[in-house]
Amino acid sequence: MHFHDDALFPELQDKLVITAAPYGPEWELDDFREDLPLTMEQHVQQAVDCYEAGATVLHIHVREEDGHGSKRLSKFNELLSGLREAVPDMILQVGGSISFAPEGDGADAKWLSDDTRHMLAELDPKPDQVTIAINTSQMNIMELMTEDDIAGTSLARPELYDTYREMTVPAGPEWVEEHLRRLQANGIQPHFQLSSIPQLETVERLIRRGKYTGPLNLTWVGIGGGFDGPNPYNIMNFIQRVPDGACLTLETLMRSVAPVNAMAIALGLHGRCGNEDTIWGAKGEKMTSVQQIKQLVRLSEELGREVADGKEARDIYHIGEWYADADETLAKVGFAPNRQPGQVGFTHHA
Repeated sequence: MHFHDDALFPELQDKLVITAAPYGPEWELDDFREDLPLTMEQHVQQAVDCYEAGATVLHIHVREEDGHGSKRLSKFNELLSGLREAVPDMILQVGGSISFAPEGDGADAKWLSDDTRHMLAELDPKPDQVTIAINTSQMNIMELMTEDDIAGTSLARPELYDTYREMTVPAGPEWVEEHLRRLQANGIQPHFQLSSIPQLETVERLIRRGKYTGPLNLTWVGIGGGFDGPNPYNIMNFIQRVPDGACLTLETLMRSVAPVNAMAIALGLHGRCGNEDTIWGAKGEKMTSVQQIKQLVRLSEELGREVADGKEARDIYHIGEWYADADETLAKVGFAPNRQPGQVGFTHHA
């Protein structure tokens, strides 16, 4: 991304799109009863509250009545149906992990099988987006958490701590290509969840080879443990490599969420918050998803940057837009064109 002399002027930046992740599949209900929904009605109300607070993208997981994260597509269909009616302007983004939460004490925190995850392309009603991981990697969400972060929560239990510490993200090349094919065939936009520059380079290669032909919506996920950490140099190096036509959101965890979102807002990027990312505000003080959203709205207003409404967020994300081929996609998202036969030197869009 290029930053011109006026790039930090808020009136010249896109309006802020806030993603809410208010379903916290890694937490048990007793970790934060005030903010973790259980019933379907509570799930829908959580979305309404987040939308009214200023969030326009909803990152979706769903719980079973026993409190565990649901792995049943029928539950997602039920929630999506309720959300379409309650928050019709919100961008509905299903978490591609479905639910990585273990089903019992000491059970593995595993993403579901490749075939099951492919079925996200068959959800009905269909979501606007499904998040997609690129390249199999470690996802040790415990690595950056402090003793204060987990004190008094279920994550302090050794069996759960060890389970999440050993978690990996399965996202090999064959699965990724097939998943992209199915999502595009059903008109669902992939939202790329990227942990580092090598994963961004893989996405670029997929575009160059015509495996993905659509808008480029990315989230940089700085959660450590196999992913980048919330280091400003990591963030800026990643931003530098992202093409100008992409839409970039920054995500991290625990008490790094607020400062990383502050950077995103100032830089003209987009933010994400909610209890999936953190349950903490100030040290030792719980903070609900709605309170986190309102904090980002206040900060954006202080800096003079407007917050997008639902329809504006859809325009910024180019929801429903698709491109004809690799050449058009490269031009639209801002990557240099592919080299043509006999062409020498650096390629560029004339």
